[in-house]
Amino acid sequence: MVNLAFSKSECIEHYNWGDDCHGWAFIETDAISVKQELMPPDTAEQMHYHEKATQVFFILKGRAVFNIDGFESVLKPQQGIQINPGQKHFISNKDQADLEFILYSYPNTKNDRINL
Repeated sequence: MVNLAFSKSECIEHYNWGDDCHGWAFIETDAISVKQELMPPDTAEQMHYHEKATQVFFILKGRAVFNIDGFESVLKPQQGIQINPGQKHFISNKDQADLEFILYSYPNTKNDRINL
């Protein structure tokens, strides 16, 4: 068994996405992706879906607003949500503080995102 310990400074890559949002990739294989992402206040991503990937979001800090297939859900720290392949969704941060979360995707979402 291999145990891995890592921090943001040791991540595979830092990337920017959306409207000044940030991400840190910890694990990137074809089978799974594990990332930490940060959304500043008043930001949102575009509605989309994945054909193959299941995603699990786990909120670390802030309040996440998810729109999934037209229904809105609000998550607080220490809460999570699973989004299945084909579900149309987006996440937004409507608060005045940063939103931070862990995002697990399996398989990896590379070339699997369909924007609407």
